[in-house]
Amino acid sequence: MEQTGTAELETTTGNGSERLELESREIDLRVPSLYINRELSHIEFNRRVLHECHAEHPLLERVKFLAIFSTNMDEFFMVRVSGLKQQMLLGITGSKADGLTPREQLVAIHRVVTQLFAESNSIWLDLLYPQLAEAGIKVDSYDNLKKRSQQKLRGYFEREIFPVLTPLAFDPSRPFPHISNLSLNLAVMIKDPAKNKTSFARVKVPSILPRLMPLKPIDPDELLTPTEQKFVWVEEVIAANLDRLFPGMEIVAAYPFRVTRNTDMEIQEEEADDLLLTMEENLRRRHFGSVVRLEIAEKTPEDIRETLITNLRLSNYDVYTTDGPLGLSSLWQLHSLERLDLKDEVFQPKLPDGCRPEENVFDTLRRRDVFIHRPFESFGPVIDYINAAAEDPKVLAIKQTLYRVGPNPPIVRALMKARENGKQVSVLVELKARFDEESNIEWARALEKAGVHVVYGLIGLKTHCKMCLVVRREREGIRRYVHLSTGNYNTITARLYTDIGLMTSNEEFGADATELFNYLTGYSKQREYRKYLVAPVNLRQRMLEFIEREIEHGEDGHIIIKSNSLVDAQIIRSLYRASQAGVKVDLIIRGICCLRPGLPEISENIRVFSIVGRYLEHSRVYYFHNSDSPEMYVGSADLMPRNIDRRVEVLFPIEDPTLRQQILDNVLQVYLQDTDKAYVLRGNGEYVARNTMVEDGIPLFNSQSWFMDPQSFKEIEER
Repeated sequence: MEQTGTAELETTTGNGSERLELESREIDLRVPSLYINRELSHIEFNRRVLHECHAEHPLLERVKFLAIFSTNMDEFFMVRVSGLKQQMLLGITGSKADGLTPREQLVAIHRVVTQLFAESNSIWLDLLYPQLAEAGIKVDSYDNLKKRSQQKLRGYFEREIFPVLTPLAFDPSRPFPHISNLSLNLAVMIKDPAKNKTSFARVKVPSILPRLMPLKPIDPDELLTPTEQKFVWVEEVIAANLDRLFPGMEIVAAYPFRVTRNTDMEIQEEEADDLLLTMEENLRRRHFGSVVRLEIAEKTPEDIRETLITNLRLSNYDVYTTDGPLGLSSLWQLHSLERLDLKDEVFQPKLPDGCRPEENVFDTLRRRDVFIHRPFESFGPVIDYINAAAEDPKVLAIKQTLYRVGPNPPIVRALMKARENGKQVSVLVELKARFDEESNIEWARALEKAGVHVVYGLIGLKTHCKMCLVVRREREGIRRYVHLSTGNYNTITARLYTDIGLMTSNEEFGADATELFNYLTGYSKQREYRKYLVAPVNLRQRMLEFIEREIEHGEDGHIIIKSNSLVDAQIIRSLYRASQAGVKVDLIIRGICCLRPGLPEISENIRVFSIVGRYLEHSRVYYFHNSDSPEMYVGSADLMPRNIDRRVEVLFPIEDPTLRQQILDNVLQVYLQDTDKAYVLRGNGEYVARNTMVEDGIPLFNSQSWFMDPQSFKEIEER
């Protein structure tokens, strides 16, 4: 039972300084100051992403991190900020574990994000922009171009841009135009010389046009060296030629602006006769969600600013100004350039241990389990596994979950082929995978057309687990093979995210997979599983039991958790209690962490690290020492209420002692020793780069680089 009382400690949150009074060792673990706000922690993760622009990455990789930061912040406003605004509209004044109301969170977010956007703009203007120019990649201003180039661009504008532009006036007879989500626009002030009257018009920059227009194809006479490339912002080209859109009118000025809308869709699943059609309708409505952010140029006049604020129904807190280009997520375009000298060296993953290219995958899995740590080990064996199942005449059925599959997915093609070959194929496609809904709808329809039995999950729950079950008739009888993973069946993210997967013919794993698919596709109310921890069925209960068991072991206890996020207040309180009991707790939390480590009397035995590097850390591993009888689980679930209570998740045990020790020593301990890309979370919510804590002369250790170079094992042992 949790103890009550008060505590005294100094914390610094997004709200400023707070004090608690420590009057005894009996501490109320529900005190709000013991929890970091979820949204502010989310922003801090994006700050760490932004700081990779300063790191020792090749130049275009640093440009990529700025684009990722911008994309992440767009999504943050579309989902998290919009959610807080909806709470305010509904009159919700209650708070979560950290004690901040929706209004207080929005105020804190605005303050922190304003500073962060200024920093990202400075990184572009003062750091990356000049370094790109030195490397021969020049993003020039239209005004700086020579007259000849401007004339060439006007000709290009006439041919390629002018026909697709649609100016929209705003006056008493014409309503304010709809501004689509994340679109780039020009607010144009035009003057009628005859009436001496100024009016407002909006010109949308079509997304079908490249944001950065390459100058060489337009002006072949542009003097560039073979390695030089020059670009100009497309909105500047449009702004310079607005006279063609408004003949007879005087162009007073044009200023870029951009809006972000609420895209967090609420779906009444129980009232939906057809979830697929309901999702398609909701996607159409997404474009008309309320505006939650307005981005404008710093020099935008007050009258245009007020016109936008009034007609978009915003407050001054929703407006963010910049003296640089809007929408830096467009910088992905530069990363796609063929400049290998400015990118990471191409890495070729090795085959996982036990895989033999000449051996049938099912023969391999009868002989041994296959553990895959990608992208350091190849995702190819997983594709081979599903392809083999599609072609093998002994395979009777394939059952699979799909959450995010990406474009042109080989997994989907293999499932279609399996159906053509007469296999029973059942696929659960999660239509509610945020920002992948349209892609998933497309592939769901393609699978249905191929004759695959497609289901869309359970009402009120997202299906987030990653699982593929193959049923095969063999000489000894029916045998089941299972692939389970922390990551999606997506060949693109398989090269960019770190994930852990297991392929096995373990009969109990196969039986659990069968029961789980029956739960997902039928009316099964299965509550007990032989090996799996399944959310929302038993995962929370078992996780708390594991922590409680370590508490009983006291100072002999040890917990290591690698997860994307740690938000759940009940889990956090249990970890606090474990620390109070002397248990050593090591947390590798990539993103959001609401736990405060290192607080006297509360969490002084807890360490929290976050690793941000070349690859996105995405694997989840849960290790409990259990007095030298360790248990380890791997799977799809993060420690968030949504994952534990509102999603179907699976954690599977690593039962082979050798493999378990391998993951402990060569995965978890490697991450814990990272001094190059790791950040350390302080109790005040601040993240400190671990490389600033290493004495001069001591070489830094990069965990991801070590995974890419197994020959450096001796080096890690010496550390």
